[in-house]
Amino acid sequence: MGKVTVEALIDGGKASAGPPLGNQLGPLKVNIGKIVAEINEKTKDMAGMKVPVKITVDTETKEFEVITGTPPVSALIKKELNIDKGSSESGKTEAGVLTEEQAKKLAKIKFGSDEERHVNQIKGTARSMGVKVE
Repeated sequence: MGKVTVEALIDGGKASAGPPLGNQLGPLKVNIGKIVAEINEKTKDMAGMKVPVKITVDTETKEFEVITGTPPVSALIKKELNIDKGSSESGKTEAGVLTEEQAKKLAKIKFGSDEERHVNQIKGTARSMGVKVE
């Protein structure tokens, strides 16, 4: 059968053997507990955010590799500003204020660089969430 890749969006540091991972990994007959422990270890710093995870399993040897992505920009902004959600009326109601320095910091986290194009992506997402950018 070869290698099988399972992708899921999980809460940082809170992966469990239940859905969505358990349903997808169970038929592969791998040690789900080990996989969940590794995911939780890799995502513990991203608690409270949804984190994309990709698990590649070799169905013959039962070896696996866990690759974690970065949370969506909106989740990074919410965590940075300590808000629960963005504004439901973007442009009318303000959900928070993001500084230029915070935008650069989030660009480095998400894209590994604080180039202007990356910072502008952060700012665009912030504006669409009703977050004022200064």
